[in-house]
Amino acid sequence: MNFMRTVKGSMLDGFYPAGWDMDKIDSCCSNPPESIVERQPFWNEKFVPFSCSDVGELDVKMGHEIAVQIRKSKDQGRKIAFILPVGPMGMYKWAVYFLKEWQVDCKHVYGFNMDEWSDEEGRTLPSDNRGSFQYAMEQAFYGPLGEYTVPEDQRHFATADMLPTYAERIAALKAEGAELVTVFGIGRMMHIAFWEPHFGGEFSNDADWSQATHRIAAQLHPLTIEQNAITSFKSRTTLVPCRANTIGPGLFLQSDYIIGGCDGALGRGMQWQGLSLWTTLRHGPDRWLPSTFMPTLPGKLFFLKELAGPLEADVN
Repeated sequence: MNFMRTVKGSMLDGFYPAGWDMDKIDSCCSNPPESIVERQPFWNEKFVPFSCSDVGELDVKMGHEIAVQIRKSKDQGRKIAFILPVGPMGMYKWAVYFLKEWQVDCKHVYGFNMDEWSDEEGRTLPSDNRGSFQYAMEQAFYGPLGEYTVPEDQRHFATADMLPTYAERIAALKAEGAELVTVFGIGRMMHIAFWEPHFGGEFSNDADWSQATHRIAAQLHPLTIEQNAITSFKSRTTLVPCRANTIGPGLFLQSDYIIGGCDGALGRGMQWQGLSLWTTLRHGPDRWLPSTFMPTLPGKLFFLKELAGPLEADVN
């Protein structure tokens, strides 16, 4: 007895995206934990997943990787553009630490936040609202960098006015020799940023889907709302907006390098991200599962060892 055998006629019949093959997703999760880093045919030759024993290790390594990319571009005398998430967040304090320790300033860095909560017209939360992603970035990264920080006019946030300009701005930076680095987490629904899996039904093929650069007031999947209620709003679903402005694959698939982090453990053996991680690493690229495209790009994905499982019943 499982989900696939009992879903017909239930309240979850039709709840998940139409393009999801639950049997195939389940098969991605049935491998031995130690096999999670075994290379797959669809991975980029320069994509490498790294297991971390705890959140502290993941935060340090991910923050170090961000700082290394900033220092390397500084040493090479070129600009660098980052697509940045709010979630995961723990790596920013370590990126700040390393950059300050190395005395590397960020005058050559251009930051593009990947998404932001919005209403049905794309209006975003005020920048001083504790739930806004702009507030989070200012508190976690831009502010603590102090004299080494990214210039204010090189920080971009996903407002209804600014987000549609991302593609042109990033293209201009690339034309000047800048590399694009995407830092990301993987959603419960296998989204990247708030580019949700059900958007896949609006495109006839993956090629068309991959050209979409952004969306204003995107409708979020109910499980995305619940994920964020748990991870960012202390379980208070009533505080979570149901829409967001977000980048799309037309931007994150342009990445010259990616830095990913999966830290979705809840303690006492509970977690929410193991299925998402395994599916990302095993399924193969599919527009109905946006995160499955990330291993096709060069870079690193840091994940908590416990997310590898085994993903078996363990009643808490």
